[in-house]
Amino acid sequence: MKRLIAATLALAVSTSLVGVAFAQASREDDPIIVEDKLKQKDAEAIDKQYKSTLDRTRETTSAGRLDPWSNMRAPTIPRLSVRPTQ
Repeated sequence: MKRLIAATLALAVSTSLVGVAFAQASREDDPIIVEDKLKQKDAEAIDKQYKSTLDRTRETTSAGRLDPWSNMRAPTIPRLSVRPTQ
């Protein structure tokens, strides 16, 4: 009789723990999981666009050095290489 009660009690405890474990399992249709997947896809798309933009920019600027302020500077004046004598 004691064995039967102990076995029944052990079975009840194990089934209650299994139920808790299944309740914690994630589902694919959970709104939070779906939202996270959408955010991840958006982030990957943005990263891809960013990298392609960088590649295009590098291709255009690698041909020559670009100086947007070149026309705003004064012409260079050669420095005198004469040192004062003491």
